[in-house]
Amino acid sequence: MSRKILVFTLFVSLLLTACTTTASPTKVPGELTTLTVMTHDSFSVSQQVLSAFETSNNIKVNFFKGGDTGATLNRLILESLSGRTPSADVFFGLDNTFLSRALEQDLLEPYNAPQLAKIPAEFKLDPENRALPVDYGDVCINYDKAWFKQNDLPIPTSLADLTDPQYANLLVVENPATSSPGLAFMLATIAEFGEDGWLEWWQAMKTNGVQITSDWETAYYTYFSGSSGRGAQPMVVSYASSPAAEFIYAETELSESPTASLTGAGMCWRQIEFAGILKGTKNRAAAEKFIDFLLSQPFQEDVPMQMFVFPVLPEAVIPEAFQKTVESPEQPASLAPELIASKRDAWINAWTNLMLN
Repeated sequence: MSRKILVFTLFVSLLLTACTTTASPTKVPGELTTLTVMTHDSFSVSQQVLSAFETSNNIKVNFFKGGDTGATLNRLILESLSGRTPSADVFFGLDNTFLSRALEQDLLEPYNAPQLAKIPAEFKLDPENRALPVDYGDVCINYDKAWFKQNDLPIPTSLADLTDPQYANLLVVENPATSSPGLAFMLATIAEFGEDGWLEWWQAMKTNGVQITSDWETAYYTYFSGSSGRGAQPMVVSYASSPAAEFIYAETELSESPTASLTGAGMCWRQIEFAGILKGTKNRAAAEKFIDFLLSQPFQEDVPMQMFVFPVLPEAVIPEAFQKTVESPEQPASLAPELIASKRDAWINAWTNLMLN
């Protein structure tokens, strides 16, 4: 066979092969994969920890922050209902107050991550592993210690105390329809006062001048007096770890945190955060690697100082400064997940009709 005929034969063979392959492009070994992660505005990770993951897996992670958890979840649900391909590959920040809603809408794909075997059962709330636990923290009321001292006002020790006229106009809370800490706090009040009494408590709080905002950032950084000093409310629904952040990141060295948490029985709600692979992703393999990264020891040990929550991985080492400044409630409020799933929307509607009308 002549050289020209051989070359022509090889060309035809390659052309026929190309015509019979699928339309989807074959990924070139070593090609960079771009992964989009939808999350809430408070998500944070050390650049060094993230870069190590990206380099070792040849993945570039783009984070899309969609607001508070409730707002971010609403966006993903609307995308799903419209039939559009999800705008992200992974969702991080779903918590146990919104968990059932995401599962009911079938937003996530199951993934049995290897690290799940090490995580305590108390955090694994989805038996199908569509939502995988990553961290946890306690939603509590934080207070400005200097304000209470200057005004010679006793520290409230129960939710019932807050309806006393001496605490009028002193608390800012988040809307439970749009904010995960807001929803967590509402659930704590239902657990404390029961389905027959919780709305009476909120009515008393409305009469007592409780301030309502749509999200945590606005509540904490605009209305609360304890962080910026600009706000009018010396109490805010936040996290038991917020005083640690105030202490560790203070502009000047402090001997103690300027804020503290109200951790009396039933005053706090334990919030568990989850991550999951969004249904319809075209980057399933990279998404699995990112979930593995979230459950890995480097990320889990990065969590306390970045987002001021606790890791779910028992072997993760928690920084000493974080341990010393976080006061965890001994008796956080709780409700059965199935009860939340069946009544959450009705509770939110009842709260909205009472408090915003």
